[in-house]
Amino acid sequence: MSETIISIEPVITVGALAEKLQLPVTKLITELMKNGVMATVNERIDFDTAQIIVEELGLDVKLVILKSLVDDVAVRYKPKVLSDKAVKRPPVVAVMGHVDHGKTSLLDAIRSTNIAAKEAGGITQHISAYQIEYQARLITFLDTPGHEAFAAIREHGAHLTDIVVIVIAADDGIKPQTIEAIRFARKAGVKIIVAINKIDKEGADPARIKQQLSEQDLLIEEWGGDIVVVEVSAKTKQGIDKLLEMILLVSDVEDLKADTDVPASGLIIESHIEQGRGPIAYALIEAGILKPATFIVAGSTYAKIRNLETTDGRAIKEAYPATPVKITGFKKLPEFGDSFRTALNEKEARNLSVGNLNTTLTYDNGSIGSSELIRMINRKNQIQKFNLIIKADVKGSLTSVLDSLKSLDTDEVAVAIVSSGVGSINENDLHLAHSSRAIIYGFNVTLSTSSAQQAQRDHIVIRQYKVIYELLDDVKKELTALLQPEIVETDQGRIIVKAIFNTNKNEIICGGLVTKGKIVMPSLAKIYRDDVLIGEVELINLKRGQVNVKEVVEDELCGMSLSLLNQKISINIDDRLEFFVRQTLSRSL
Repeated sequence: MSETIISIEPVITVGALAEKLQLPVTKLITELMKNGVMATVNERIDFDTAQIIVEELGLDVKLVILKSLVDDVAVRYKPKVLSDKAVKRPPVVAVMGHVDHGKTSLLDAIRSTNIAAKEAGGITQHISAYQIEYQARLITFLDTPGHEAFAAIREHGAHLTDIVVIVIAADDGIKPQTIEAIRFARKAGVKIIVAINKIDKEGADPARIKQQLSEQDLLIEEWGGDIVVVEVSAKTKQGIDKLLEMILLVSDVEDLKADTDVPASGLIIESHIEQGRGPIAYALIEAGILKPATFIVAGSTYAKIRNLETTDGRAIKEAYPATPVKITGFKKLPEFGDSFRTALNEKEARNLSVGNLNTTLTYDNGSIGSSELIRMINRKNQIQKFNLIIKADVKGSLTSVLDSLKSLDTDEVAVAIVSSGVGSINENDLHLAHSSRAIIYGFNVTLSTSSAQQAQRDHIVIRQYKVIYELLDDVKKELTALLQPEIVETDQGRIIVKAIFNTNKNEIICGGLVTKGKIVMPSLAKIYRDDVLIGEVELINLKRGQVNVKEVVEDELCGMSLSLLNQKISINIDDRLEFFVRQTLSRSL
C-alpha cells in the first residue's frame, strides 16, 4: 500500500497536526512527551519535529510542507505594535462572577442606566457584545457565555478585553467560580475592578470581601494596593454610576488606543441565520475602520459586506476599533471565535477561505483554531462535568497538564478546573476541594502529613503522579464513568397473534405463530397493529403446548404471558409482535 501524503505548514500546532493525521490529540501529546517534548494542544512544533513523531508512531504517512496564499498575505494581517498615529478607543469590559452573585442583574442595571439617559440605547440582550454611552463616552461590554469562553477569546487572539469586572455578592463572599475569574483575568493580563454587589441585602459584609480579596493576592486601593473596589446594588442601582466612572478612569490610565489606518480586523462574536437576510454575524473590531462593500475573510467563509449595522440594527457607514457591529453578506455562517480580516478583492477572499479552513493567527499568548473556541464556548448546560484541582511543580508543567486536560472534553463530558497552581498541595486546596467536591491531582508535588490527615478526615481524594500521561489516563477513566451508557436493541423474532386466552390490567395470555427468527426468554416486544406501534410489553412466560420452554423457533406455535408494564393497552388477533433484547452497554472516550 502506498503511503499517504499530507501537506502541513512549516510550523503547526499539535492540535492541527492531530487533526491532519486523524489521531486523538492526547495520543500525539503523549508521544511528544515520551520523546521529551512537553507540548500542549496549542503548542507549535516545526516540520522536522512533526516528521519524527509520525515515524515514531509508525504511520504510513509522508509529510510535505504546504505553500499557500495564506503564507503570502500573512504579513499583511499579523498584529503590529501600535503606531504613532494610533487613536484613543473605548474600553472593552467583560463582567464575570460566581453564579447567583448578580452578574446578569448588574448588566441589566447598566443597560437600563444607559436607556434612561438616552432613549435609543443600541442595546440588544441577545448578542454577546454591546456598547453604551456614559458621560459622552462609549464603553463596550463583552457578555461572554462563561469563564472558559472568556479565557479562549482573550488568550487566543481577541486582544480586546481591557478590563474584567468581577462581581462578588456582599452576603456570600468569594467562591470557586470567583477564584476562576480572578485566575483568568490575571492570566489574560487585564485590569481588574471588583464590584461588591447586593450591598442592600441583610448580611452584607463588604469588609469581609476585601479581606478575602487580600487572601487571593488582590490588594485593594484603600489598603495600599491597585485593585479598584466599588460597592453596588444592581437592585437599587446604587453605585452603578461610580462603577462606570471607574471603568472610564482605568481606561484613561491605560491609555487605550488602536490603529485606524490599517486593514480592518477583529473577532466574530456571534452568528446566526436570519430569515430574509441569510447569514448574520456580530463582530468586534480590533483595528482599522470597517466599511460596507469591503471583502472580509472569517475562517472558512468570506463576505462582501452588504450591510454594516450597529448591534440594534441601525445602518452605519463605518465602524472603529472596539465597536461591536452586525454584518450581512457572508457566503455561509462564520464560526464563533473566528478572526476576521479584510481582503483586497473577492478572488483573494475566496482563496483564503478555501485554502485555509483552520487558519490560526499567532499572538504573544499562543494560537487556537476556531473549532476549539466553538467547543469551549458552545458547551451545553446539561454536560456532565468532572471537578478537579491541579497542582504542579513548575509553571511549564502546569500549562501542559491544563491544556492536555482540555483536549479530553467532548460534547457530553468535560473537565471543570476548579483551581490550579504551582506548589505543594495546601490547606486552601483542601478547603476548595471539599466545598466543590473536586478531586485534587498533584503532578510532581509534595503533600504534608497534616494535609494528608485532613484529606482523610474530610474524605477528600488526592491523586499524585510523576508521569503526565498517567495523570491524563486517570482523568480519562473518570470522564468515561460519567458517560451515559449506550442502549442497544437486538432483534430476535416475530409472532403473529392467533388467539387471546386471558386478559387483565397487568397481563395478557395469548398464542401465536412464529413467522421470523426465534423467541427467547426473557425478552421485550413491540406491538404493531396495521403497522402502527401500539406499545411495548415484556415476555414473562413461554409455552410450547403445555410445556414451559426457553425458546421457540420459526413456524412453531406457542403460548405466552405478556406483562403490560403498567400500560393501558390491548392486544388483538392478527397483531404483530416484534421481539427484541435491550442491553445497556458502557462506553469509553
